[in-house]
Amino acid sequence: MATKTAPFSGFEFMIAWRYLRARRAEGGVSIMTWISLIGITLAVFALIATMAVRAGFRAEFVSTILGANAHITIYSSGETGPDGELLRGFVDNGMIADALAQVPGVTHAAGVVRGQVMVSDGENNAGAEVYGMSAEDFTSIPAMTEGADDLGDIARISDGVALGSGVARDLGVTVGDRVRLISPNGVKSALGSSPRVNAYEVVYVFTTGSPEIDRTRAYLPLEEAQIFFNAEGRIDEFKVTVADPEEIEKYASALLGAGGPTAMLWSWKDSSGAFLRALTVEDNMMFVLMSILVLIAAMNIISGLVMLVKNKGRDIGILRTMGLTEGSVLRVFFLCGAFTGIAGTVLGIALGCLFAIYFTPIFDFINWVAGGGVWDPEVRPIYHLSARLQMGDVVSAALLSLALSFVVTLLPARRAARMNPVEALRYE
Repeated sequence: MATKTAPFSGFEFMIAWRYLRARRAEGGVSIMTWISLIGITLAVFALIATMAVRAGFRAEFVSTILGANAHITIYSSGETGPDGELLRGFVDNGMIADALAQVPGVTHAAGVVRGQVMVSDGENNAGAEVYGMSAEDFTSIPAMTEGADDLGDIARISDGVALGSGVARDLGVTVGDRVRLISPNGVKSALGSSPRVNAYEVVYVFTTGSPEIDRTRAYLPLEEAQIFFNAEGRIDEFKVTVADPEEIEKYASALLGAGGPTAMLWSWKDSSGAFLRALTVEDNMMFVLMSILVLIAAMNIISGLVMLVKNKGRDIGILRTMGLTEGSVLRVFFLCGAFTGIAGTVLGIALGCLFAIYFTPIFDFINWVAGGGVWDPEVRPIYHLSARLQMGDVVSAALLSLALSFVVTLLPARRAARMNPVEALRYE
């Protein structure tokens, strides 16, 4: 009569481990075990690598946005002027900027004058959006001071115009050259307004990390921009940075109060939220699709265990007659599949983590082999692709792989446990 034993006793591990080390005559079982192991390893590796690259892209994109743009823009709904015209912006008396800067959590507040211009060097033309701000506010923007490819002396920012690297490249100019800024809303007279054309020296060329910004943005000193855009004594909007940009909502009410009755708010999430939500949906779908790959790899365990059960039919009969219960037999073959799943998962995690850690040299090598052009920043919002290893992604991949490996193991293990020992030994 079979006696019950403690679940997962030492002899069950011993038998399972011995079955996995198939002899030469049972080479088919060994081959299927290796195929299952390699399949799970590659599937887990692919899942972790994919999620790491996706996380790196998202982090790089958000970093680019926050590094070159304000977290919050405070603008005005407008007020009626003495002649009945609608005046946009704020009166530049410094009080609003000080009030915004005193809001808890605000790290910087800067007044900005903004306008659209055409930039020309005589032969080439390019459209640009000009931001007028003080030198102190300009140097407080991280992307303007941390670019490895920046050209010029940032201390001279008040002496001329700063151009994005894309604008400078389109015009074929560099630091020391002179360009003309042309605004259609220029000098006002009795006959209307005529375009305003001013020439400035290029004193700085910046690279923010965002090709879109570098192709469209230029900076002028605040006073010069107010004159150029007929905004003397006024500010179009205030650019505000905060300590916790991910929790932008908690600053809204205090900033609106500091901005005055006509103030309105626009955050970085409002401008890029749709893209970030699309990235989240893509991340979830990618995880589901790669999970199917893990499931397909785990299904190989069934094939290996079915062959193992068939080859070990005589052993199962002998073990049952010696007193092993159905539960013990089930656990023996469950351990056979679990060993494969655990080993494949561990190896896959190791490969995935190494890939994420050394992604940059790996990507550079692939780019070199392909002759360059694998990542084209002209059609993407960032210059460089990176990978970011997140503990949550690693844990999710490990739990998914182990769960699928354990589940698919139960069916052949249960078949082995229910094998009739008389039938198993009849023809032996």
